[in-house]
Amino acid sequence: MHTETPRFEGKVALVTGGSSGIGAATARRLLDEGAQVVITGRDGDRLDAAVREFDSGDRVLAIPGDVAHIADLDSLVARIRHRHNRIDVLFANAGTAAFVPTAEITEDDFDRVVAINFKGVFFTVQKALPLMPENSAIVVTSSWAVHRGVPAAALYSATKAATGNLARSLAAELAPRRIRVNAISPGYIETPSYLADVSAAAQAAAVSTVAAGRLGTSADIAATVAFLASDQASYVNGQDIVVDGGLIAAVPGTMV
Repeated sequence: MHTETPRFEGKVALVTGGSSGIGAATARRLLDEGAQVVITGRDGDRLDAAVREFDSGDRVLAIPGDVAHIADLDSLVARIRHRHNRIDVLFANAGTAAFVPTAEITEDDFDRVVAINFKGVFFTVQKALPLMPENSAIVVTSSWAVHRGVPAAALYSATKAATGNLARSLAAELAPRRIRVNAISPGYIETPSYLADVSAAAQAAAVSTVAAGRLGTSADIAATVAFLASDQASYVNGQDIVVDGGLIAAVPGTMV
């Protein structure tokens, strides 16, 4: 009987925003496919809870930290260097939502969202690169909202557009090192934060605009990230992969 080697056997993956939702689901997927995984996030208790849920022994390492703080990123990378001395897969996923009318956004709001959603992604990549060998892969989280105008999302969408553009630029810059860089743009995803922040009526309204007829799951996104990070996607580079159940490209039959 032929048994395929897991796609990430012998690989080391770093997942930011890895304590819940899309980040946790992706960490789980990479662990299931053989990777050694490092997760990071601001809440140490949630990180510890995620590690217990993974139940993967010493194949997962949780390191608390805030991607908006360069010192935390330096500490994160130093610990990964000490533990593994390499990063084969980087999923720069940490982010924050900010759906506020433009007229109501304060300078503090602006600085916070930009610091997490763009500065954090940029410097996560910069700090990780010295540990990334040839044939490694980077995936950054963008959003479906960069492809359509969304009310009260100007700041959020702008930062997510920046991460998507960063992926394209880095794909070109890192090509000589044979490091691939792609973005993923999730649609409406049934994460704990989405379910907590969005009313049942608003969720139903969102589903009505999705051709697939349902919200996406974190597992849907994790499967796509795992593909982009794997050798199966060796010719996929500089792309923004939209995973939204047809939200942007297709009109649901109920709306025709």
